[in-house]
Amino acid sequence: MIPLYSYRDNSCDPRKCTVKKLEKAGFLKIFSKISQIPRNTLLLDPTAEQALSPADRFVKSITVLDCSWVVLDTGAVRSWRIRRALPFLMAANPVNFGKPCKLSSVEALAAALYIVGEKERAAELLSKVHWGIRFLEVNEEPLRLYAEAKDSTEVVKIQNLFL
Repeated sequence: MIPLYSYRDNSCDPRKCTVKKLEKAGFLKIFSKISQIPRNTLLLDPTAEQALSPADRFVKSITVLDCSWVVLDTGAVRSWRIRRALPFLMAANPVNFGKPCKLSSVEALAAALYIVGEKERAAELLSKVHWGIRFLEVNEEPLRLYAEAKDSTEVVKIQNLFL
């Protein structure tokens, strides 16, 4: 089981924050400073040049960035050793339902777990929000295909079928 972390900058409403719900349920640990994040973690970063793929299944941990996009522009994030972007997926959260690539943090972590082979755990995370199962329904085909890919290059080719 891959440990999960989140960097949270408190820029969102704490009552709606999906990582706070996951932390309360014991699924992840939240860090308030980027320097606290383990350096050997895979950082889910939408600005990364390489796509997440099943080849990443042996990572030590996965960290989601639950923060303002301004944080992504910092050298602290850009210099991270293992950064991956999620491939094209549709949001199912109430704020961005049906919008491409506008995933909540719980959706991003669930997608990452699904792609690296932890499908049951992905569903378990999503069960902590009332709309979570819709994410798997909306993205059933792309998630299945991404999880069957051998590497990042293949994930990008599959992604292009949905763009």
